[in-house]
Amino acid sequence: MPSGAGPTPADRLGAPARLVVERHGATEWSRAGRHTGRTDLPLLEDGRLEAEELGRRLAGHEFGLVLASPMRRARQTCDIAGFGPQAEGCVDLCEWDYGAYEGRTTDDIGAERPGWSLWSDGVPGGETAQEVGARADRVISRVRDRTGDVLAFAHAHVLRVVAARWVGLPATAGALFTLAPATISVLGWERDTAVVSRWNDAAGDPLG
Repeated sequence: MPSGAGPTPADRLGAPARLVVERHGATEWSRAGRHTGRTDLPLLEDGRLEAEELGRRLAGHEFGLVLASPMRRARQTCDIAGFGPQAEGCVDLCEWDYGAYEGRTTDDIGAERPGWSLWSDGVPGGETAQEVGARADRVISRVRDRTGDVLAFAHAHVLRVVAARWVGLPATAGALFTLAPATISVLGWERDTAVVSRWNDAAGDPLG
């Protein structure tokens, strides 16, 4: 195997499933830093190009299961990357429900609530971190029932919570895992310990 190359599907036969997660490509609101929960925005043209690049990076790797948030931006990313026919819709991968703060920026909210943090302060009329964590746990449970790698297309905050829960941290620890659009991250294993193998990767071999 060339130096730096990732394991082939044959190498991983029978190994515990890894969860390979993709944040969707750019949208109008992601570019503006606006909290986008249940507003069903499409990808920008740049976001579509980012999705094409994700497809090129993932080409040739076999996944036993592909999951996608039903939100349009995630489904478009999945489809353009070439995994649409294989994907199952997964409502547990929908983005955090931001309630009254939907469409607002952190700076805007902070002007009326100095020091506000989604992670510690929550949102009026939306989900709590613990509720998002329960959804993340259901996704993780599906992955750990399998042996082949699982691919998931979703959103920034919910995937940050998934990462935290994968390694046994509380949902609020998702604050520690920044995640840009159109990036690839790998939640895997070191022997029997769940680990973050790669995070927020915008280039290079995604599965090494």
